[in-house]
Amino acid sequence: MRPIAPAKFTNDNAGALAAASVAHLRPRFGIALVHVAGSVLALCGGVAVAALPGPLAYGIGQSLLTLVFVHAFVTLHEAGHNTLFRSRRANRWVGYAAGFIALIPFRAWTQIHARHHRYTGWQDLDATTASLAPRPIARWERAVIDFAWRTWLPLFSVLYRWQNYWNLRRLRAFLDRPGSVRGIKVNIMVQLLAYAGLLAAVGPTTLAVLVGPALILSLMAEDLLLLSQHTHIPQRLSGGEPVRPFRPMEQAIFTRSLRLPDWLSAILMHFDAHELHHMYPQLPGYTLRRVAYRPPNEVDWIDWVRAAKRLTGTEFLFSNRNDTGAPL
Repeated sequence: MRPIAPAKFTNDNAGALAAASVAHLRPRFGIALVHVAGSVLALCGGVAVAALPGPLAYGIGQSLLTLVFVHAFVTLHEAGHNTLFRSRRANRWVGYAAGFIALIPFRAWTQIHARHHRYTGWQDLDATTASLAPRPIARWERAVIDFAWRTWLPLFSVLYRWQNYWNLRRLRAFLDRPGSVRGIKVNIMVQLLAYAGLLAAVGPTTLAVLVGPALILSLMAEDLLLLSQHTHIPQRLSGGEPVRPFRPMEQAIFTRSLRLPDWLSAILMHFDAHELHHMYPQLPGYTLRRVAYRPPNEVDWIDWVRAAKRLTGTEFLFSNRNDTGAPL
C-alpha cells in the first residue's frame, strides 16, 4: 500500500488539511476481527499451555499471556477512540471486555482519555499527568519511587490505573461531564463483581499461578510504554487559569514515540507511534505507519530505556529534559 504523506499545515488550515489527507484511513472490520479473535485465541491458548506440566510449557504460556494483557490495554485504547471497528456498538462491547482484562473500567477510560487528548501539553489539566506536576516530594515518597524505578517494580502502571480510573473521588475533579459518574460507578461495580465471580470459580491460588507472572510482566512493560509517551518532556502549566487546548497537530511536541520491533509494533496496533496518534487521533492505530512522517521525538525503545533508567525515578518523573539534560 502507498504511504500517505502529511499535508503542509498553517495555523488556520491545519485541522482541515490533516483530516482530508487521511480521510480514507478508516477502521477495517477484517483487521479489527483479526486482533480481537487473535487475542481471544492467545488468551485461551496461553492459559491452556500454562496449565501443562513442566517449566517450558509454563514459560511459553506466561509469555503468551503477557502479550495478551498488553494487547488488551491497546485494544481498550482503540475501542475508546471508536477506531477499532466502524460500529460504535462493537467498539463499546469490545472495550468493556478489553477493560476487564486490562484492569480498567471502560466508562472511566473513555472520559479520562478524552480529557487527556483535549489537554495534552497542559500538565495540571490532564488527569494522567497532573500528579507529576511540580510539587514538594516527601522523603518516603522519593524513596519508594526511586526503589520501584530502579528495581522495575510496576508501581507506576498500578498507580496509573488506580488514580485515573478507579478512584472516584479524584475522577470527579477531571470529568468534563459530572453526570457520567453514575455510569462509571455502575461499570466499576459490575467489573468488581465479575472479578469476584472469576476468583470464586477458579480459585485465587489457581488464578495467581495461571496468570500472575504474566500480569506482573505486562504491568512492567506498560510502565515503560506509558511513561515513554509524555514523561520528561517539557509541558505547560495552566496555574488554574483558562487556557486554549492545543490542537492535535500542535501536540506532537509534548509527545514521544518509541520505535518497537516492526512485528511487535504491528501486534500492538502501532501503539508506539504515539506522536502520530496525537496528530491523527481519528485514525485506527493499525493504519498509523501509513502516514509517511517520521516524528521528531521518536526514539528506539532500547536507547530510550537505557537513557531513562540512568535517572532516578523522581528525576525522571518530576523533571524534564531541560532540567536534567538527558537525551529523552
